[in-house]
Amino acid sequence: MLAFSPNLPNGYNATLTAASLLIAIAMTGLGALHAVTSERPNADLAGGAIIGAGIVFMHFTGMAAFEIEGHIAWNPAFVVVAIALGIVFGAAAASVALSKGGMANRIAATVLLALAICSHHFIAMGAVSITPDASITVSAGAIPSQLLAVAVAVGTIVILVASLLGIGIDMRGRRHAREIERMRKLVNAAVEGLVICDGETIVTANDSFAALVGIAHRSLVGKSIETFLADPNLLSRLMGDQHESIEANLVTSHAPVPVELIARTIDFGEKRHRAIAVRDLRSRKEAEAHISYLAHHDALTALPNRRSFNARLDQQIAATDINCENFVALLCLDLDRFKETNDLFGHAAGDEILQRVAKTISQLLGQTDMLARLGGDEFAIIVPGVVTPTAASRLADSILDALQAESENTQTGLMISTSIGIAIFPLDGNDRETLLNHADQALYRAKAEGRNTYRFFEANMGLEAKERRLIEQELRLALARTEIRMVYQPQMQIDTGIITGFEALMRWQNPRLGDVPPTTFIPIAEESGVILQLGEWALFVACQEAASWERPLTVAVNVSAVQLYSHDFPQRVHNALLQTGLQPHRLELEITETSLIKDTNRALVTLRQLKSLGVRIAMDDFGTGYSSLSNVRAFPFDMIKIDRSFIKSVDKNEQAAAIVKAVLGLGRGLGLPVLAEGIETPDELKFLAAELCTAGQGFYLGEPAPMESFRHLIRDRGQIGGEVVPFKRGSAGHRLRS
Repeated sequence: MLAFSPNLPNGYNATLTAASLLIAIAMTGLGALHAVTSERPNADLAGGAIIGAGIVFMHFTGMAAFEIEGHIAWNPAFVVVAIALGIVFGAAAASVALSKGGMANRIAATVLLALAICSHHFIAMGAVSITPDASITVSAGAIPSQLLAVAVAVGTIVILVASLLGIGIDMRGRRHAREIERMRKLVNAAVEGLVICDGETIVTANDSFAALVGIAHRSLVGKSIETFLADPNLLSRLMGDQHESIEANLVTSHAPVPVELIARTIDFGEKRHRAIAVRDLRSRKEAEAHISYLAHHDALTALPNRRSFNARLDQQIAATDINCENFVALLCLDLDRFKETNDLFGHAAGDEILQRVAKTISQLLGQTDMLARLGGDEFAIIVPGVVTPTAASRLADSILDALQAESENTQTGLMISTSIGIAIFPLDGNDRETLLNHADQALYRAKAEGRNTYRFFEANMGLEAKERRLIEQELRLALARTEIRMVYQPQMQIDTGIITGFEALMRWQNPRLGDVPPTTFIPIAEESGVILQLGEWALFVACQEAASWERPLTVAVNVSAVQLYSHDFPQRVHNALLQTGLQPHRLELEITETSLIKDTNRALVTLRQLKSLGVRIAMDDFGTGYSSLSNVRAFPFDMIKIDRSFIKSVDKNEQAAAIVKAVLGLGRGLGLPVLAEGIETPDELKFLAAELCTAGQGFYLGEPAPMESFRHLIRDRGQIGGEVVPFKRGSAGHRLRS
């Protein structure tokens, strides 16, 4: 409008000019507000139209302020087009500006708004026609065009400068806000607590730290980090450059929290700040405490374990004067037949027994006493301040009585008893190892003398233990030194006197120990595991010997429980038969009832595998084990052997006679032959013959001897029957009347 120069005097009314400016500002603001905030459909187009209408009103108000010496006429068509273009382009500019897009949308919106302004103004000015009239004068208060142009230029420059300054401030503020937001996101991304401090003042903190101290994030900003430190002396260390890890307690809205603090210096907002990482140590402390507990306690019974026990016993020994009148009693306990109970009723029942034993005994002890579980079913008690050994015996009696009462009151029917060995410091030893060894020896004596009792250590127990260790040591070398030999005892048909086979028996003669009886070295061999080597050797030697006989007699070999439960025992039997060429039906394996009780299912599988090889299975020592009748019914036995304890004086002892008659009747009912062991007198043999016992063996029929003594019995000419003439005791020969 200022560029319009009709070569006539002109000017602008100040009031209307100001009004045109205000109209432009008001309608532009109103249109923008409506386009952005209104939720009505096409609100952006309506807002842009309002902005375009503002351009129109601004223009025509400004034209109304234009004074000139002449008459102004308007072309209606141009006016309509100008108004329409201003409104249409204004609506389009607002719509494009508010649509999703980047810089291209912004440039397009700028061009459309420029078209709205320029097209309207130029077309509207083209609609103006001026007719000069000297009678019309410009008012004295009208603002000259030149002056208004300068004012507009100055105002525009001021607006542009102010806008540039505002943009700069806004960009800086946005950049700072982005840095703050980026830092907050980075801080919040940390799982552990993280605090950014300007000096001691908290600038920002993540949600983890806010949750840790129990204070809202916004409330943390501006607080001093010292507020949350239980020890104010730590602040100087955190603000220093040592970069050390510091463990401290963090003050929170509830209880203090153990934390680990690590501080580093960072650049934030063009200024040096201190970043403090806060690691919650509660879980680690709890885990460390739990690990420490497990390291010193038994997980099942919650009792102190062997490690704690050793430390406590060493402490008590060191604190007790050997010259004073007080003693330290050590009681070692081992549950009676716990392994058998565990195998029969399962590990859950075994665990329950261990827990009940721990609870029962703990209730009997004083505050200074200590009960520990050393492993398995082994327990130990430390009783300091014992005045006399009698106090230890009273405690042992109380334990035995309490466990017996526990067994009677339980609903499961599981019997609980224990054997106890007692050693006294300093009477029985001056150090832990000696005391434990002596208490174990006393415990072994209690086990050997009937269980469910206690014994004090005695000096001769050490000699017995030493002898057992010597036997075990020599036994491990016996096979290599060829000290083990085999002897054979004949088995005879009682009614005919025909020899049916031999039982192979091991004998051991050691240069240092002399002749060691099987009742001594076999249990030690089973405990030490040497029985596996001895048993395999005996099986092979017996099969090899029997394979060389002219007569097809049977050979019986005793099988230990350790052998029976070894994973490859059937394969070893098979290999022995293949290597020696012995026919399987000539091999008879003797299994004791006590061997079956450990794991009946596993034993049954093994016996069935052996039966599939064709070998015979005999139940040895019948009547001395557990559940004899059920074992006979459940397992695939080919023969029953009555234990020698029932045969002894069977002709004079009515109870023994009744038992033997019952077993013989059981054998006949099941169709199983019965062999009587330990026949030592003619009267015993006569009684068995009268009761129709199938077979027998014993010193009266033939003593165990090397096979060379029986060579004439294994030749093919054989026996066909006759009267049995007893062996002379101590003689390797025999006499048979054909």
